[in-house]
Amino acid sequence: MKVGDRVRVKESVVVYHHPEHRGKAFDLKGSEGEIVEIVTQWQGRPVSANLPFLIQFSKKFKAHLRENELEVI
Repeated sequence: MKVGDRVRVKESVVVYHHPEHRGKAFDLKGSEGEIVEIVTQWQGRPVSANLPFLIQFSKKFKAHLRENELEVI
């Protein structure tokens, strides 16, 4: 996977920061978005992020996910 790829969430991932469902559980399974960043560095130093893929689902909603939770469309 690389920046710009369209992806779909293939596993159940519950988030609480979705702008349309703020404060309530929202399952991302089946949602589609685009990879906008793969976190490998922070302030110029290499890091091993637990959730390295930043996915843009809509104009107002992004989420960090793992590679095994995603599939390329």
